Amino acid sequence: MEKNSSLKLAQVKKSRKYEDEVHVFGRIWMICAFFMMMSIPFMISVYYDAWPGFAPVFKGLLGVAPIFWTVAVIEIITYTPMLGSGGSYLGFVTGNLTNLKVPCALYAMENAQVKQGTLEGEVISTIAIATSSIVTTIIIAVGVLMLTPLTPILNSEMLKPAFDNILPALFGGLAVVYVSKNWKIAISPLLFMIVLFLLVPSLASSVSVLVPVGSLIAIGMARLLYNKGLLNTDKS
Repeated sequence: MEKNSSLKLAQVKKSRKYEDEVHVFGRIWMICAFFMMMSIPFMISVYYDAWPGFAPVFKGLLGVAPIFWTVAVIEIITYTPMLGSGGSYLGFVTGNLTNLKVPCALYAMENAQVKQGTLEGEVISTIAIATSSIVTTIIIAVGVLMLTPLTPILNSEMLKPAFDNILPALFGGLAVVYVSKNWKIAISPLLFMIVLFLLVPSLASSVSVLVPVGSLIAIGMARLLYNKGLLNTDKS
């Protein structure tokens, strides 16, 4: 008993130390990334001696910034519990969470048989997102270099159906795994979204905003099933 208690205490201390270090370095690199991003328009203004002024910049931001702020808050609330601290810092700096980083992290944790919210899940998620970022950067670099010779191939009618179905194929594969595991919980948000998009197709461009809606429906259904004793918590 004492040995087990000592091991658990050591694991808790190690986990806290890891979390503290992740937050320290994560905040440092987030600040560095912010200044690097802001330095691009600043350097362009310096080089061309073109300063738009506060009013035009504010006017331009007024139309787009609220949308991005809303999506950013929603993604932080929705994705951070899935990705963990390290994965969240890395994912939000490198971007493309919904289409790439989140599926990579979830699939990696699934293959490694670790749970979200654990130290093991945190490490696997961070490694998966880091690997995804490196591979994406390499592919973009190769794509830029090969853009001219590959343009006729990429624009061919034969490959168009494949490019149109990349995301459905990616999320379809993930959905089979997670829906089959918890189909009682997954069926309600799935049906809701299918009906919603059939009735209002224009909402397809607002998927990020609707993610938390689906999450709330799933949480509500899980609570309802649990209270009625219809949810097998051992398998879920």
